[in-house]
Amino acid sequence: MRLKYYFFSVVIAIVFLSGCSNAINKSWAFGFVVWDGYIYQLSDEYVDEVDEEIGKVTRYSDTEGTYYGNFSNVYEKGTKYYAMRGISTEEAIAIEEEDGMYRKAIRDGKYGEK
Repeated sequence: MRLKYYFFSVVIAIVFLSGCSNAINKSWAFGFVVWDGYIYQLSDEYVDEVDEEIGKVTRYSDTEGTYYGNFSNVYEKGTKYYAMRGISTEEAIAIEEEDGMYRKAIRDGKYGEK
């Protein structure tokens, strides 16, 4: 009888702790940055040339929520955003990565409206 009680207690504890862990560590569906109130979804495409710097990440979090400013769930605070030559910022922007490459991010609508 004691073994059944112990086994049942362990199972309940595991279920409870895994449920709490999932609630705390929710992750985003895709990588993105927010600039000027719009969300830009990260693509797998990189660009060679960029135009002027237009902003930078002001807040980073990998936990789902609603944040303000130039926010990212991938890039750390201070990561720079650039306009791309020949492409409107209403279509896409470039994000500077640590290795000196620029990753294209495609505009996906107003942030917080989905």
